Amino acid sequence: MTAPTLRQATPQDTAADVLGAYRRHLGRGRARLASLTGGVMEVSSYGARVFDTGGKEYVDCGGYGVFLLGHCHPRVVEAVVDQVCRHPLATRLLVEPVAAGAAAALAEVTPPGLDYVHFVNSGAEATETAIKLARAHGRHRLVSTTGGYHGKTTGALALTAKAFYQDPFRPLLPAEHVPYGDADALAETLTDGPPACVVVEPVQGEGGVVLPPAGYLRRVQQLCAAHGAFFVLDEIQTGLGRLGTWWGADAEDVRPDVLLAGKNLSGGVIPVAAAVATAEAYAPFDRDPYLHTSTFAGAPVAMAAARAAVRTIAEEGLVEQAHVLGLDILDRVRDALAPLGDAVTDIRGRGLLIGVEMRDECLAGELVLHLLEAGLLVNHSLNAHKVVRLTPPAVLTRFDLDQISTAFAAAATAIAKGPTCPK
Repeated sequence: MTAPTLRQATPQDTAADVLGAYRRHLGRGRARLASLTGGVMEVSSYGARVFDTGGKEYVDCGGYGVFLLGHCHPRVVEAVVDQVCRHPLATRLLVEPVAAGAAAALAEVTPPGLDYVHFVNSGAEATETAIKLARAHGRHRLVSTTGGYHGKTTGALALTAKAFYQDPFRPLLPAEHVPYGDADALAETLTDGPPACVVVEPVQGEGGVVLPPAGYLRRVQQLCAAHGAFFVLDEIQTGLGRLGTWWGADAEDVRPDVLLAGKNLSGGVIPVAAAVATAEAYAPFDRDPYLHTSTFAGAPVAMAAARAAVRTIAEEGLVEQAHVLGLDILDRVRDALAPLGDAVTDIRGRGLLIGVEMRDECLAGELVLHLLEAGLLVNHSLNAHKVVRLTPPAVLTRFDLDQISTAFAAAATAIAKGPTCPK
């Protein structure tokens, strides 16, 4: 498959027209956010590149962690197009072979013992699935970590410990939040009360790329076992190679009761996520397949994308590539931002999940906009606005890496010349 021909802008594609439609139909808040970026419209993509209506190219290190395989990976696109042409959605009455193949492919790369797969349409739905499985086992008490992010549907939002997102929708499911990385605090919480459902991330993504101390996940697993807790590991952002390992669980050889996967499972083409469980944890759904269902979950077109994504990650060595590229990018970003001194408080990451923490939120916003101007797409962190987050694809070329360096150097120069933020 060749790279797509860029679609030219038409009169209907003008920024004014699109922003007007945003205001009328998608929300004024979204229109204001779009205006901050100058109303730039993305219309096509391929590999690590995104193109706007004027033909400008951007290296995509954003996408909120979805594009480990880049955009329009030929193997995933081919699988999806073939499935669309043959049988995109299923009756749900007859046996559907593509879902079986996708489940087998995913179970083959998850930690041993995680053999049962429940496919859903989004990461938040995967979290809801885990909550319901825990409740089916009598674990109604929810425990998560401060700064964690697990989605914004009602149950997931109870676990997403940020008042800004929670307050307009209270009362939520009751949940307790302990400091991330503090196993002693978790031990104290689990000791005081009935058995719980504990949900943590191997590395906090939206929390600002927060890496826990060595041994933390192993200790969480031990505590859950000791206190009869249901252990859910949220790898929606970190899994399938993002950290330079297949899973964050691999670094400490842990096996949760349920592992959540998403983002990279899409192959960058079709939304899909999953909760992958042990036989014991999955038993309630195993007994009654109608206990938790969704019309579009496990649709053949999504299953084709998931199966192709897992196979491509494995066969093209993208997990190992993520590790190597991550070390390179960390060095490049540190070198490029060194002239800013204490305006940058930390640069950290694992694999291709990298965070640049600025002195304040204003500087982080300036960095995002200057990088955009220089042709580099990045994201802010929803639970840590001082942190600019990079989630690059594992298909970056040497030319892409050089553009990342150039963009950060240009952004550093612009900020050093005249930041608008007070010191």
